[in-house]
Amino acid sequence: MSSETRSTEASKYLKFGSVTVLILLSLGYLAYTGVQDSMSYYVTIKELNGMGKEAYSKRLRVAGNVVPGSIKRSGTRVDFMLKENDLTLPVSYTGTEAPPDTFKDDSQALADGSFGRDGVFHAKQLQAKCASKYATQPGSTGQPGATPAAEPGKSMSQAQSSGSGGMAN
Repeated sequence: MSSETRSTEASKYLKFGSVTVLILLSLGYLAYTGVQDSMSYYVTIKELNGMGKEAYSKRLRVAGNVVPGSIKRSGTRVDFMLKENDLTLPVSYTGTEAPPDTFKDDSQALADGSFGRDGVFHAKQLQAKCASKYATQPGSTGQPGATPAAEPGKSMSQAQSSGSGGMAN
């Protein structure tokens, strides 16, 4: 082989390698920026109030209970107040889907969006659950199919035998 043939082969490999590296770097950059755009930070209302200017530039998630009587619907837009302890936060939801059926007064809600300079949290996604529907019953552990705890002063064997009338062996 002549040195001329080797140099043309080497230049082909060099061009192919540089194009491959450029494509990989581009894909890496796109993946990184996509992840950064889709990340949302969970904060409490208290933490949100203490974030300062940093709160305006991040995608955030805030949870709380819906203040009774605060839900105002206007077309696809829903304005309401979230409450956490003694703090409240005005929220304006303008998502593409209607709020869930469980979104009612006193329900627990999770708003995903951004905090505006107007002091209103602008939500693009909204999740809600009815607190009474998901509350654990007295004596239960909160786990589906779990056995209730024994009554105070009784061992588990006493509680089981007195609770079901016993089974024949």
